[in-house]
Amino acid sequence: MERPVPGPSTAAAPSVAAPTGVPPDGPTATPSTGAVPGAPTGRVPGPGSAPADEEPAPGLVRHVLQGIPLRRRVGILVSVGGGILVALIAVAVYLTAQRALYDQLDESLVQRATVAASGDLADPALLLRVSSDALAAGEVRVAIVTANGEFVTLAGNSPPLGAPEIAAARRDPPTSVRTGMVDGELQRVVAVYAGEGRALVLAQELDPTRQTLSKLAVVLLVTGASGVLLAALTGVAIARAGLRPVERLISATERVARTGDLRPIPVTGGDEIARLTSSFNAMLAALASSIERQRRLVADAGHELRTPLTSLRTNLELLVASEQASGRPDAPQLSDQDRAELQADLRAQVDELANLVGDVVELARDDPPEVAAEPLDLADVVERALDRARRRGAAVDVVFDVDLASCDVTGDANALERAVLNLLDNAAKWSPPGGRVRVTLRAGVAPERPGTAVLEVADAGPGIADEELDLVFERFYRSLDARTMSGSGLGLSIVAQVAERHHGGVSAGRAPEGGALLRFWIPRT
Repeated sequence: MERPVPGPSTAAAPSVAAPTGVPPDGPTATPSTGAVPGAPTGRVPGPGSAPADEEPAPGLVRHVLQGIPLRRRVGILVSVGGGILVALIAVAVYLTAQRALYDQLDESLVQRATVAASGDLADPALLLRVSSDALAAGEVRVAIVTANGEFVTLAGNSPPLGAPEIAAARRDPPTSVRTGMVDGELQRVVAVYAGEGRALVLAQELDPTRQTLSKLAVVLLVTGASGVLLAALTGVAIARAGLRPVERLISATERVARTGDLRPIPVTGGDEIARLTSSFNAMLAALASSIERQRRLVADAGHELRTPLTSLRTNLELLVASEQASGRPDAPQLSDQDRAELQADLRAQVDELANLVGDVVELARDDPPEVAAEPLDLADVVERALDRARRRGAAVDVVFDVDLASCDVTGDANALERAVLNLLDNAAKWSPPGGRVRVTLRAGVAPERPGTAVLEVADAGPGIADEELDLVFERFYRSLDARTMSGSGLGLSIVAQVAERHHGGVSAGRAPEGGALLRFWIPRT
């Protein structure tokens, strides 16, 4: 007779006697141990892993990376990133293969059990006639379980039996799949309903599947290690190739700081590093241009200062010698008229020297004006400059024809007034006695500069030669005719500088009156 299967609340039953007519040496029914206590009831877990170390604080990682050179830092980051990517791919492949192998094994067992349950193998009498060696050769264990917990199995070939198999016999549900253990070996157990309150149970060892997964794990481990090594080599190569232009920039900056050599760096490619190199070359060019302008300013200022200083020293020496000789009757004496002329000459030279120094200081300023820009009407600025120009000696004998329109601009009122005054002084200096200077302020007078306030100053003097039109705004430039007149050649340079600081411009041409036409423009608000 059959014995009950040990369920959740039943004890193990004694062995089942062999039916009548079964040979003594034939297969006999043996008691089943049922489900082994403590045996796994789920899928076989994948390869275990040691607990992960606690991640360091982000601040610590940032502090450690900051102490590593950039090339090594890039190599480490690329290596770590590549290693993580390879590890994720390996884990995904392993888990996918594990899932596929177990699904394939389950599907195969369920299919075989379903076919067997519909045949004669579901008959307990026929099962006892099957050779246990034949089942062992197929690595399959077979049993029949009834709904009341009784079972039939073969000696030495019993699968793990328990509540899930009894539930399959009761069709609750009709199929069960689980993992059990027999004699220390993991088994994949499948039970399918076989009719008449019975379930056919098939079990197959998991060792072949686990061995396949172990081999796959070894392959993935070797492949992953190779991938990490390749990622490290790639990271080093990328760091070297990508940072080579940066190293050239570093060498260039060190060369500039050490030698002052401002030669541009060769630019190769069209990537971001090439753009950075081009920007650095532009900075070097601007620095070289600034240094050259300052050098020229110092040289030209030294040349221009030498003349008034020499004249001033000569006059002072003459005046001192006259004072020292005043006590000797036989020494030559300066008349009162000569002394007055000498003193007037000294005052004029001091004034010229002061103006020259002021102009040089103004032109030496490469930074924006310290006075904050403010909204103002350029016509008011021109009016104030005209009042000052009329009081000057050179402008006393000229007439200003003024036509001013209101033009709202934003700028430095003092700088703009000085620029306008320089234009008026230049026109008055070149105008003949009784000449007329036309001063016009209009919005949009210059067609090439729409949206600007344009000031035009035209005189009736000899005009500017065509070859000198582009030179009159250069520092210390003076035409051949102007070298015999007072002045330093800096007035128009200051006009150009003020226009540039206000995002405007200047130009020179010929006036309809025959003299010079100087145009100054800045944006309107």
